[in-house]
Amino acid sequence: MRVFTCSVCHQLVFFENTQCVRCGSFLGFDPDAREIVTLPRGYGADEGWHPCANATVAQCNWLVREPGALCPSCTLTRTRPGDGDGEGLEEFAVAESAKRRLLFELGELGLPVEGADERENGLVFDLLSSEEQPVTTGHADGVITLDLAEADDADRVARREQMDEPYRTVLGHFRHEIGHYYWPIVVEPFPELLEQCRDLFGDEREDYGAALERHYAQGPPADWSREHVSAYATMHPWEDWAETWAHYLHISASMQTAAAYGLQMPMSQPGEASQWGFRSTLDAWIPFTIAMNAINRSMGRSDLYPFVITAAVIDKLTFVDRCVKATANARA
Repeated sequence: MRVFTCSVCHQLVFFENTQCVRCGSFLGFDPDAREIVTLPRGYGADEGWHPCANATVAQCNWLVREPGALCPSCTLTRTRPGDGDGEGLEEFAVAESAKRRLLFELGELGLPVEGADERENGLVFDLLSSEEQPVTTGHADGVITLDLAEADDADRVARREQMDEPYRTVLGHFRHEIGHYYWPIVVEPFPELLEQCRDLFGDEREDYGAALERHYAQGPPADWSREHVSAYATMHPWEDWAETWAHYLHISASMQTAAAYGLQMPMSQPGEASQWGFRSTLDAWIPFTIAMNAINRSMGRSDLYPFVITAAVIDKLTFVDRCVKATANARA
């Protein structure tokens, strides 16, 4: 995430802010410019900005040009809890906040975000409450479904402990599922990339149902950490891709934030290798995560980034970076 400031008083403001705490100016996010806009005289003034129609229900601070319109983020949400579901709506607002961060990062990376009205199997979100019926978080043909119970901290921690996971967040879910959405866009159409992907991640044509059954019956291989970023990534090549994609987004967003706040990070492998594209980012990422984890421990918290990046995982992350950059360059 980049650093934003109020253009009136130059106070530091954040991505979710709707008002400057120093001068009182209204703030909103311009989705086209991907910048925080300062509205000294409020909405609908000479600037012509209006709040998103979901400003209250989704606590959305994105701006629109037409009064009563939905912003590009809220437009992608196909299903949400009903107006009478108070708890579901609270969780919905948390999920929408994470979704807006996801979409901002995708824009920064130059990746296409096309809804169902723009292309076949376009991106849509079903954000559903599991209070009355089971909801399975996942992706299918452009539809990302999230069980909104994941937006409840206590519920999510209980699930993380039950599944013996080191990390579980709403934003993490979105980053994983969006990896499934992008695979047919950034890999499948290109024979050379598809072949390389299968060499690194395995053949995605493997029966997914059988792989799922095997994973939950037998668990991951004992040596899974040598080749995979998480135990779940061992289940099927598609899940390995999605888990690696999610970590690529973790790294990209965190390193942009660190740079924006002026944090200096030493390279873990000085020399020529540090100048080699995404490898130089990873050279900085590894010592950065060590420092972040040490700070968390100093505060009595568990590790912020509880993962190990091996040589095999680095190769996979570098491949994801190549796919992202090829797609972004083709759109430029």
